[in-house]
Amino acid sequence: MLNALITSKTRLKIILKFFLNSDNKSYLRSLAKEFDVSTNSIRQELDRFEEANLLSTEIEGNKKYFRANTKHPLYNDIHNIVLKQIGFDQIIDEVIMKLGKIIAVFVTGDFAKGKNNKIIDLLFIADKINKEYLNKLIDKAEKLIKRKIRYIIFNKTEFDEYIKNNKDEKMFLLWKN
Repeated sequence: MLNALITSKTRLKIILKFFLNSDNKSYLRSLAKEFDVSTNSIRQELDRFEEANLLSTEIEGNKKYFRANTKHPLYNDIHNIVLKQIGFDQIIDEVIMKLGKIIAVFVTGDFAKGKNNKIIDLLFIADKINKEYLNKLIDKAEKLIKRKIRYIIFNKTEFDEYIKNNKDEKMFLLWKN
């Protein structure tokens, strides 16, 4: 859907990188390496986003870091479009709402880092969850969004321990009760 509206592959990668997870920040050369495109192509797109005030910048040392400007009036709209493009809205509708006593769901892995991938990693925090039903719903969602979904389930205590031991792991909140 988005690639029909946005014909620049570099621009689309930048949108996915920064608007999927607002915590992501990156600088020019790291984006060029990650996207396997020239720094000039990245610079042109970053300049456009910065001029439109969709990206904010900060200087650290000799590097200029970019991140999504969450205060921009269109940020939430762009973020929601990206989530729909990825299929997260369908995951929420098809998987999360009917499963039991779910406290929260996080996206981890490549998507949490702003990288497009065929695998979506989910982390559930739940007091009680029907795993058989979850697996059936995930099978349906995978067919619908044409991506593989992996998941892990923690109770609150296990999650707290996991966070304590994995402080640097990127994740973003997808749903919270």
